[in-house]
Amino acid sequence: PGRTVFVFPGQGSQWPGMAAALLDTEPVFAEKITQCEKALAPHVDWSLSDLLRSGELLERVDVVQPALWAVMVSLAALWQHHGVHPDAVLGHSQGEIAAAVVAGALSLEDGARVSALRSRALDAIAGEGGMV
Repeated sequence: PGRTVFVFPGQGSQWPGMAAALLDTEPVFAEKITQCEKALAPHVDWSLSDLLRSGELLERVDVVQPALWAVMVSLAALWQHHGVHPDAVLGHSQGEIAAAVVAGALSLEDGARVSALRSRALDAIAGEGGMV
């Protein structure tokens, strides 16, 4: 009783405009997104904050997975800011990388790099057919 677990999903949990309202209303969330955007910048050719507001490019595996990673990490920061702290974290796909960052096993910069490079590799393997 009383145990809290953060469970982070993989691809498929996204939608156009996800997190846009939080960017405008939750300073802690917005600051963590800014940190994630800075950490992702050396590895991607798109703006995280623009993507979250527009919903464009979400059909691309190499875009959606790092974007989901950033949203999950930022949501965890918001939850923790409001006093919700996990006793355990776990995840699937990009959620595993988010869980590793939230747990402190990976730095934000390492999580961004792993997320971006992994998503590019998956995109190359999946080709035009996308992921199944």
